Order: sequence, then C-alpha cells, then structure tokens
Amino acid sequence: MQKITTFLWFDDQAEEAAQHYVSVFGNGSRIVEVQHYTEAGPREPGTVMTVTFELAGQRFTALNGGPEFHFTEAVSLQIDCDTQEEVDHYWYRLSDGGEEVQCGWLKDRYGLSWQVVPRQLLDFSNDPDPAKAKAVFAAMLRMRKLDIKELEEAYDAAT
Repeated sequence: MQKITTFLWFDDQAEEAAQHYVSVFGNGSRIVEVQHYTEAGPREPGTVMTVTFELAGQRFTALNGGPEFHFTEAVSLQIDCDTQEEVDHYWYRLSDGGEEVQCGWLKDRYGLSWQVVPRQLLDFSNDPDPAKAKAVFAAMLRMRKLDIKELEEAYDAAT
C-alpha cells in the first residue's frame, strides 16, 4: 500500500476529473472507489464525496469539497516522458480545455498544474558542460510544449 496519497480538492468535479485523468493515462489507471456523502453532510446526501483513483500506479484521492479552495501553480504534477509522442499525448490531452503555460507547464480544465517533461531535458540540464546546460535552459524558456528535437539541437550547438 502507498504510504502517501496526493489529495486533490475540487468544488464538485471530482468524479469527472478522475475519469478524465484515467482516460488520459490509460494502461494501469483506474477508478478504485467512489464514496458518497451521507446524512452526516456537509453536502447533499448521495452526492459524490471522494473518488480514489490510480494513474500509472500512483494513487490519488479527489474530494468534492466545495468552492473554498482552488489549485495554484505552487503544486504541480510532473510527468516524465521518454518520447516526443508521449510528450505530445499528455500535453494535448491535459491542456484541452485548460491553458498552455511555459517550459512544459500547463493547467488542465480543472486548474491543476502539470509539467510534461521529456527525460532528455533532465539529462541535458545536468550536463557537466555549463554551456550545454545553459543553451538547453535558454531553449526551454522559449517553449510552451517541450520539443525534444529543439532541445537536442540547442544541446548539440553549444560549445
């Protein structure tokens, strides 16, 4: 059993959001459990209270807690990607109805921030040659969705 579970507060879209995320991540992702409010409240009895779901083996709980709290960029979920196809898949599916930001960051239709990051970026950024790392960082700053080919070109061109 997972020791730490990410808990996400929604107004009333917890089940919709969980189903969307499961559809985006597919394989190995699933709705685990849906709990409903009872007479104990504070919301209408029978309405969805929490949805426990898994994305790529990671467990989350979504709560329909009301409009009091909203997501901010102070917390984001990072997706490590191996290929441009994978970057594109997550980028387009999660940004649909949301907002593309910068440097591989986006907000989905529920306001949750995601970082869609190719593993190559981490490799290039950690290169012992500071000129290469700096060139890759500069290239990344010009992008919204990260492009592996452009990052590689910046890396290779640095001297």
